[in-house]
Amino acid sequence: MIRKAALQIGIPALLAFIAWNAYLAVNHLKRVQTIAALTLESSAIQAELSGVLKDVTDMETGQRGFLLTGDPAYLQPYTDAKGRMEMDFVSLRAGLSDRMQREQSLESRLESLVKSKQAEMERSISLRQQGYRHRSFKLVDTNEGKDYMDEIRRIASSLSSAESTNFARFDTERTAALKRVLSVTVITNSVLLVLAACLFGLIRRHRRLLVEEAVQSRNELAVRDLQLEKLTSALSGQARSDIIAINTNSRLLLENYGGFLPRQGHEYAEQMKEAAAQMERLRQDLVGNPPPNGNGRAA
Repeated sequence: MIRKAALQIGIPALLAFIAWNAYLAVNHLKRVQTIAALTLESSAIQAELSGVLKDVTDMETGQRGFLLTGDPAYLQPYTDAKGRMEMDFVSLRAGLSDRMQREQSLESRLESLVKSKQAEMERSISLRQQGYRHRSFKLVDTNEGKDYMDEIRRIASSLSSAESTNFARFDTERTAALKRVLSVTVITNSVLLVLAACLFGLIRRHRRLLVEEAVQSRNELAVRDLQLEKLTSALSGQARSDIIAINTNSRLLLENYGGFLPRQGHEYAEQMKEAAAQMERLRQDLVGNPPPNGNGRAA
């Protein structure tokens, strides 16, 4: 009973532990994936910031080349960067949407400064296109564009620094999560292995004991079969003869001397005859021999 109860408890416990182990593994892996996604997102934000700075620098390079030469070919970097700028800020805003309010405010400030810088460059380019070379240079000499660029670089640097901090934090969390996954996996799998080994050993022991009990039962059954065989043999031999003799004698007694017996003696003889018949029927039930005929002999 104890072994059976242990198996009934152990197998569901093993299955429950396997399910729990899988649940922990899935949860930890989901956490690792989330942190990895945040790390990639932080890297993407860094790339977008670098892209904004590169586009502003390309626009400024194209502007200065055109102001110096008047050759429209120099405006190609300006035009290309201007076309990319809007998508740069769309991606940057999306990446910073779940960041702190300070970072989102810095992004808005950066976007405003870039637009102001772009407006300053467009004014100088427009003056140069109209032939006002000196006036375009004087606009550049006001250092308005330089101030915009310095502030753009400062804000971009602040955002980049914040994202570097986030990246380092996410990377640390990812490493810690991976370590937790490894440790939990090792511990739970070790416990699972021990539990499975114990359960397997219990099953083997239970099977061996069942085999031993089956052998013992067969031996006991063989002994009982032998005893039954002896009993059947006895009932088929001497006991049958004695019962037939009693039945025959009681019948003859009633037939030959029934008239001389007192009423009570006659009843005794009838009882002996009936008892012999009952004993013969019981013997027939045990050994399966055919019942005797009217003379007390087997048919």
